Amino acid sequence: MDANKLVFFGRHEADPRTLLYYEWWQRRESGFLVAEFEPAVRALATADNADAAECWSLFERLERAARDPAWTYDESGRYPEATVRQSPRGSEPDAASNTPFRASTPAARVADTALFDRIYGGWLGRCVGCTLGKPLENGFVWTPARIRAYLERACAYPLTDYVPALLPPSPEFPLNPTWPVSAKGRIDGAPRDDDVDYTVLGLHLLETCGMNFTRSEVADAWLEHLPFLQTYTAERVAYRNLIDGLTPPEVARYRNPYREWIGAMIRADIYGYSNPGDPARAAELAARDAGLSHTVNGVYAAMWAAALVAAAFTADGVTDAISAARYCIPEQSRLHAALTEVIADHEYGLSWEQALGAIHRRHDHYNWVHAIPNACLVTAGLLWGAGDFTRTIALTVQSGCDTDSNGATAGSVAGILVGADAIPAHWTDPFHDRLHSAVFGYDGSRISDLARRTHLLAGRT
Repeated sequence: MDANKLVFFGRHEADPRTLLYYEWWQRRESGFLVAEFEPAVRALATADNADAAECWSLFERLERAARDPAWTYDESGRYPEATVRQSPRGSEPDAASNTPFRASTPAARVADTALFDRIYGGWLGRCVGCTLGKPLENGFVWTPARIRAYLERACAYPLTDYVPALLPPSPEFPLNPTWPVSAKGRIDGAPRDDDVDYTVLGLHLLETCGMNFTRSEVADAWLEHLPFLQTYTAERVAYRNLIDGLTPPEVARYRNPYREWIGAMIRADIYGYSNPGDPARAAELAARDAGLSHTVNGVYAAMWAAALVAAAFTADGVTDAISAARYCIPEQSRLHAALTEVIADHEYGLSWEQALGAIHRRHDHYNWVHAIPNACLVTAGLLWGAGDFTRTIALTVQSGCDTDSNGATAGSVAGILVGADAIPAHWTDPFHDRLHSAVFGYDGSRISDLARRTHLLAGRT
């Protein structure tokens, strides 16, 4: 079995063999000279009874590896930290550099008469997109070709409604185990998912701590309100590190090979909802939250997503929002370069199918949960969706990789652009205005109430 699949086939993501393998992969993707370690890493990662001490010893050697002098990216910029009103320069660099990221100029505020409908649209869109993608979540299995084949067999391609479940379940098309609550005709309330749990938890954080929240307060919110087993990859490692007594920034770095994966990006939307028309400020808050568990492109993806959501409130269409969001991340980063390629493909006139193929060719060397390919797929869904809510979330989910996370982010932006009243009812009616959540005290919340509370926050910014 490919070692890259171990974490998803019976191995706990904190297993030393899994962490070792993904640390090697992370270092290789980040321009470090680790090719010589590959045979030893693969041997330990695939061994049934590898010695943990040997894994950790090799892990530490990977951490000491030198950067390739031919590496062309500069991903050492500081993250925005401290208070929300200061210049976007941080006090906690990820590496020894003082290069700040570029920040956008805050846009004009959206008219208050429309603000609630747009915020509510974001919440609903996030829930819809997440639910749409849930049955197809597993990028090792659900490639775009496999998704299309399944949907065509179900007479549901292209998607215009929730994914149907073909019964009995087939080993050829193994739907995600959540399909009984997320497939068409089976939805009763927005299903519980971490992609929405973090949006709820972020709302709670902002209500209790304000816009000047600290990273330590983010950690406290996790420990007090979020069950450990409802966290995954980088968040689970960070949670474990917090329990072991580590403090930021080591919480994000210590034995955390998932630090550039999608986890922080899925936590970012609430900072855009609460800062409508101010992408720079939204990016700053998202970076403060993201830095608890992620570094570099993991943080940049969160900044980008928050800025994209905030910009959608006042942008002149989706292309303008995407441009504003890209401006909020470091220009010399891999994420910026990857997003630029997607935008160029759209400007050049490629079809969605051509652009999708290009994204996968460029980025399939990353894990399907990595932030970079997923941000590209969200961008493509939004650009080729062209402001149409259904087409946007459908294209995004049909693109593969982290389907529920990407559907959630694209749905959030598309929902803001059109407003809650314009989202087709067949998407939202099955929710009955209820959200299932693992966040303590929030299960069964009314989605409309969450939107109203967010509206109050946005009115105070």
